[in-house]
Amino acid sequence: MTTPLDDHRRRLDTIDSQLLQLLSERNSLVGEVLETKLAAGLPVYAPEREQAKVEAFRNAATGHGLDPEWAEDFLRLVMSSSRERQSQANFPQCAGGPRTVLIVGGAGQLGQCYGRAFTASGHSVRILEPDGWEKVDELMTGVDAVIVAVPIRVTESVISQLGPHLAANTILADFTSHKTAPLKAMLQAHRGPVLGLHPMHGPDVANLSKQLVIACPGRQAKASSWLLDQFHLWGLRVQELDSAQHDRIMNQVQGLRHFLALLHGSFMRASDLAPKDILALSSPIYRAELMMTGRIFAQNAELYADIVFANADRRQLLLDFLAHHDQLATLIRNDDKAGFISEFEAIGEFFGDFAEQARTESGYLIHRLADRFA
Repeated sequence: MTTPLDDHRRRLDTIDSQLLQLLSERNSLVGEVLETKLAAGLPVYAPEREQAKVEAFRNAATGHGLDPEWAEDFLRLVMSSSRERQSQANFPQCAGGPRTVLIVGGAGQLGQCYGRAFTASGHSVRILEPDGWEKVDELMTGVDAVIVAVPIRVTESVISQLGPHLAANTILADFTSHKTAPLKAMLQAHRGPVLGLHPMHGPDVANLSKQLVIACPGRQAKASSWLLDQFHLWGLRVQELDSAQHDRIMNQVQGLRHFLALLHGSFMRASDLAPKDILALSSPIYRAELMMTGRIFAQNAELYADIVFANADRRQLLLDFLAHHDQLATLIRNDDKAGFISEFEAIGEFFGDFAEQARTESGYLIHRLADRFA
């Protein structure tokens, strides 16, 4: 049977096929772009070029009677795919020629992630694991940088072990999620260049472009510049920060956030409310919160225990948080709705303009999640 919509649907199918053909053509052109970037030593991610292209695309979309917000989303998806395509081949290499990098813990997920990136840029990568210490001097010969990517609980002891084997001009860096103590340990163990690093992403990212790495200076910053230049060429965003300020912020960003996930998940378990029982009835915003909580428990418990119990300051922050939580619980015990409103409004003033920014950005995430997974 035919319907009045058949002709329209056939036309739509034809247009969709043409779109895919154009996207395939664009994807092929990306390969030529990559070759040019490699030859010129240009980074995978060029923020100024991307922003200019987004603005032009939005204006063009408006001229065609299309929603510029939708058009930007579409373009960013396409450009993200392009960066991922570029990240599957070789990367540009920083000035000065190929280096030799030793990754301690290089068989771990994050170590493998960066090992692949160094290799794709033409650098030589060596790996040191717990069973390879008898070959440490051999592995250290001619090494330009040593990156410690081991669990937090053993980072400082590993740094201490590495110290006597390091050449004076070798960069010593770490990937630990807290910085003050490891940085101090590196400065004590090594007389040469020292750099604290904290990749603010997991090992499962499709590519490194647009990901954030925090860099905490230690010693001889100029000697480490090639390493940060290589990060930029991969498309990483590098934010330099004092180690003490880093740790103060990470106590909230990581320690408190992961502890909140534990509280959320633990209370669900105690209440015998499994995610599958409430997911279908969840609002989009609660679904997003549930997904952010659930992703934690799909990962390694020791890793998150290391993060939450990283240092005394972080543990004290969590105790302060629980004490503050108990103060707010008084509002509930006393059925103090007016007190709740007063506290709510005071927090709103504290957040200021950021509250509107948060509503805009979270609204974007919620609508996209609801559309994709509802």
